[in-house]
Amino acid sequence: MGKAQKKKITSDNVRKTKSTRDIKTNPFEVKINKQKFNILGRKTKHDRGLPGVSRSKSIKRRTETLLKEYQDKGKANTFVDRRFGEYNSGLTPDEKMTKRFSLERQRLHTKKDMYNLNEDEELTHYGQSLADIEKFNDMPDSDNETEDKGLLSAEFTAAAHFGGGGLLQKKTLSKQKGEEEDEAKPKSRKEFIDELIAKSKKEKHERQVQRDKAQELTEKLDKDWKEVHSLLAHKAPKAEHKEEKPKAGDYDIIVRELFFDMKAQPSDRMKTKEELAREEEERLQKLEAERVRRMRGEFEEKARDKPKHMSADDLHDGFILDKIDKPCLVYKEGKLEEEEEEPGSENEEENVEGEDSAEDENEEENQSEENDEDSQSDLEDDSHSDLDSDAESEKDESAGDKKSAKATLNKEKAPSEEARKAMMEAAKTELPFTFPVPESYVELKALLMGQVTEKQCLIVERIQKCNHPSLAVGNKTKLEKLFGFLWEYIGELATRQPAELKTIDRIVPQLYDLSQLFPEAACSCVQSTLRENLQDLENQLQAKGRTPFPGLDKLLYVKITRALFPTSDFRHAVVTPALVHLSQMVTKCSVTSLRDVAAGLFVCCLFLDYVSLSKRFIPEVINFLLGILHMAVPNKGTLGYTLVPPFKSSGKYTELLVIKDKAVESWEIKPLPMSKLQEVEQQGELQTANFRFSCIALCFNLCKRCASLYRSLPAFQEIIRPLEIILTSHLPVNDYPAQLQELYREVLQAVHDRPTCYRPLEFEKKKPVPLKLFTPKIVEVSDYGRKRGGTRQERERMRLVHKHKREFKGAIREIRKDAQFLARQKFADVMEGDAERKRKVKVLFNNLATQEGEWKAMKRKKRKL
Repeated sequence: MGKAQKKKITSDNVRKTKSTRDIKTNPFEVKINKQKFNILGRKTKHDRGLPGVSRSKSIKRRTETLLKEYQDKGKANTFVDRRFGEYNSGLTPDEKMTKRFSLERQRLHTKKDMYNLNEDEELTHYGQSLADIEKFNDMPDSDNETEDKGLLSAEFTAAAHFGGGGLLQKKTLSKQKGEEEDEAKPKSRKEFIDELIAKSKKEKHERQVQRDKAQELTEKLDKDWKEVHSLLAHKAPKAEHKEEKPKAGDYDIIVRELFFDMKAQPSDRMKTKEELAREEEERLQKLEAERVRRMRGEFEEKARDKPKHMSADDLHDGFILDKIDKPCLVYKEGKLEEEEEEPGSENEEENVEGEDSAEDENEEENQSEENDEDSQSDLEDDSHSDLDSDAESEKDESAGDKKSAKATLNKEKAPSEEARKAMMEAAKTELPFTFPVPESYVELKALLMGQVTEKQCLIVERIQKCNHPSLAVGNKTKLEKLFGFLWEYIGELATRQPAELKTIDRIVPQLYDLSQLFPEAACSCVQSTLRENLQDLENQLQAKGRTPFPGLDKLLYVKITRALFPTSDFRHAVVTPALVHLSQMVTKCSVTSLRDVAAGLFVCCLFLDYVSLSKRFIPEVINFLLGILHMAVPNKGTLGYTLVPPFKSSGKYTELLVIKDKAVESWEIKPLPMSKLQEVEQQGELQTANFRFSCIALCFNLCKRCASLYRSLPAFQEIIRPLEIILTSHLPVNDYPAQLQELYREVLQAVHDRPTCYRPLEFEKKKPVPLKLFTPKIVEVSDYGRKRGGTRQERERMRLVHKHKREFKGAIREIRKDAQFLARQKFADVMEGDAERKRKVKVLFNNLATQEGEWKAMKRKKRKL
């Protein structure tokens, strides 16, 4: 057996054996709450505490209450007698049994109510039970019934028949006295019925009297009205007004028409982009197969009409007597040929029919009917006679003639060798309908080189349609490369002499479609081009110190960028570098020729196109326009404006736009084409003068656009002031043509149309802050350190809030302690169960060891024996 376990000596067990005095004097049981400050007049309640004692009390209380509830949870081992009156000592046993029996009967009665036919209900009439009325307790005798049958009572006669005489009145008076004496007696059924009949007759008589009075009054009023009506003037009766039906308005007509409108029929659904691309690819492949067949010289075999199935019961009477469109075979000069219809025969027949119709109109109806019948019969006879003659001629023909006719027909239908060659040559000259995507720029250039503009655009379009990204997996990468090839091809077209601007204009829409399909590839391609152009510009500036304006290809790249990407964004991955590139060109490229002037004005146009939606202020454009106008000023002595590099106030290239001769009469205002950038140096004197006027006109237009674009800016007056000075004081406007002078006046009007003065600056309006008052605010405080409201209700509310908060915290604390107590109890139960299980296991092991020892001892004894 195992060792006996020692009982644990806990502090609670020790505390139970000690007295309260010993506990209070024990320094280990007492806890002292120290205070930081000693305040006079404050009573302290919790300066010394006994936490061990309070803890043992709480554990004892929870053991008696909470632990029992936990142990009895889910258990019901008590019997409760729920019979009526069992615990009511005020009722006797007989009363209890009676009440229980009535409740039981009531419970059974409620179950049978669903089949109850109201047999137990008591019917009443005027508050009396019908069962009591049917008993006939006051039935009169048969003799009295025969005598009084059909007669009125004396009381009714006295009341209704004018008293009924003196004796009757006395009799009634005596009866009334007797009734007063017998009021206490209950009425019989006969008396009740007589009284009811008398009352109903009396009410009927009163109603009749009222009706007679009303009739007399009505007759009197009618008589008086007739007398008054005769005195009134007699008027003729008005004619009855016929009500005309209102005419239907426009709205009513439209509503009625809507009833007869056909309802909308459901249409086919719209196809997706992938479905449209697949259909377009199939169409192009079919056309390409047809073109390849024609290149090989193969003709399309038309599907011959298959003979229709004819049953054995067919009577061959399904023919139609119409004109046969098939050509007839005839012999001419010993050869079998197809008969052609004469074009004049139809006209002659129409004329004859027209004459016949005119004659028929003049004739009488009977004759016209007879003629119609005769004509119909003649037509039928003629048609049948033709059929008969055809049948006879067919019978006369021999079989050999039929074979020869078929052979000649086949020879004539077969195309000749010349037609085949012409067809093959025409098919070879046609563009293929399907193209693979070129793998390099050289392949694309080989496809487009030597083709006209329309065919080049058609080739690019067919490449996109045949290789749509939704048709195959690798088409997306191929078309992304195609964008770069087309971008490079546009640059090459711009560098040619002369530049193929028309072709570039037609290819840009194809480029836009590709940029919408692949925006990332288009963005990277354009960014690399702009980066290279900026790097070339910087390299030239570092090498030579100055650089002319870029070529037409680089300018076109910037112009096409505006068409491919949005320019209204505040910051864009492609448009922002393009604006920087334009700014670098305007500020760093020197103007040394008329070609540079035209290129700079073209860049200014691009600048204003870029900012037309965002209305972003570009000071470089204003400075460049000021410098261009300065080149047209002949006298540069006193200037009221300041020039910004690359322009200088005086120098070799400051008089490029000065007009030395008088105005050229042949000059007209026309837009300056981009092709002029390559032809400026090869022009004569007259063309050069016209070019100067065109540049000045373009500069005026740009000034006008800037004025309208920046008019809403607060600093518009300072921005436009330099241009206003040079326009009004320095330009020789009198030497310009009339059209240019008119444009000059429009520019001046746009420049002068601005606000004359500014609105002065004002401080933001705020509410005035009052001055600080130095009068002290006196607040009555009865108890320092305590929060008190101003009124009694406020103090009461604060007291309740404080009490609620304190009780809430106490409740939470008690709930936590209860949970901890239950957790400890559960843990103790688990440990106790484990200890019991271990004890039983040890007992089993001991028993098994004892048995095994005894078995081994017996085994040893057997061996010895």
